[in-house]
Amino acid sequence: MNDNKFIMTAEGYLQAEEELNELKNVRRPEVIKALKEARAQGDLSENADYDAARNEQAQIEAKIQELEYKLEHAEIIDNKDKNIVN
Repeated sequence: MNDNKFIMTAEGYLQAEEELNELKNVRRPEVIKALKEARAQGDLSENADYDAARNEQAQIEAKIQELEYKLEHAEIIDNKDKNIVN
């Protein structure tokens, strides 16, 4: 069993959550809208807008999966004393 942990500060965890929410609630719907608009243009085989939207969608979905995995396996550390290396 692989015990992957991602060491994060509470602040880093919150930043990752915010980025995940942005991707899910803002960026993903924007890309879906762009895909619908590109499909409406017709022939998808030579549609650069469609290809660009599909590529962006793949990048967003990959980043969402990465962030979800990291947040699920996060270990929050207390980083109050910044002069000590743990």
